[in-house]
Amino acid sequence: MINEIWNGDILEILKKIPDNVFDMGVTSPPYNKKKNKKGGLVKDINYSDIDDNLPEDEYQKQQIDVLNELCRTIKPGGSFFYNHKIRWEKGIMIHPMEWIIKSDWVIKQEIVWDRTIAANIRGWRFWQTEERIYWLYKPISKNDYGTELLSKHALLTSVWRFRPEMDKSTVNNHPAPFPVELPLRCIYSILDDSTNKLIIDPYMGSGTSGVACKFLGHNYFGIDISMSYINLANNRIDNITEKEILDMNNEKSLHFVKETYKEKKQKKLNQQKLF
Repeated sequence: MINEIWNGDILEILKKIPDNVFDMGVTSPPYNKKKNKKGGLVKDINYSDIDDNLPEDEYQKQQIDVLNELCRTIKPGGSFFYNHKIRWEKGIMIHPMEWIIKSDWVIKQEIVWDRTIAANIRGWRFWQTEERIYWLYKPISKNDYGTELLSKHALLTSVWRFRPEMDKSTVNNHPAPFPVELPLRCIYSILDDSTNKLIIDPYMGSGTSGVACKFLGHNYFGIDISMSYINLANNRIDNITEKEILDMNNEKSLHFVKETYKEKKQKKLNQQKLF
């Protein structure tokens, strides 16, 4: 299980894993984008080995089941970051919160991922440039609200601005990859400079979470239904590019407090004393 990606149905695999195994996790599931009027998937997002076209109630039940299994397998006090988006079906808005609140997780924060580019260019509504990232938490006890983030991580706002992965060759032409900064920010903000933690991505896809884990000195466990994606992800994790390393170092540099609030306050008091 350590630094492996297992092939198969996500729920079947998760149900075989004991309780309280993983330190944290991050993922983005297929969005159930359905078919467009021409019979193709919206934006031509075609995954290998799955049809992203379930009845909405079935899809939401599947996601609740997956989230509950993840809550069971992640250690008490652990976090999980779940990336999804607001969708519309026949003009009716479908918000991820509809099923997340039905899961066993405590929702610690809703983060807006500003992708800076539009997901659609038609005029039915204002251009949708954002997705959501939900910070989910598994309490240790009834009154446990989790530890505070260190200042160097908390200084980042609840709006995360980075573009989607634009270089499809880096992510083996996967149709919906993370930018590597996303899982790295999630993991580094929670685990800081610790190492050798075990992190799960149950929809491993192009392997981006594995790349971030390896860079930060952690172990990963992934699941994917596509063996072809698994082979490509393993190769990518084994051969991290210089650009990916640069992007991850740039992200880590954002988690740096040049001067704390207390230091600023003391400096101001010292300056006032001079006068």
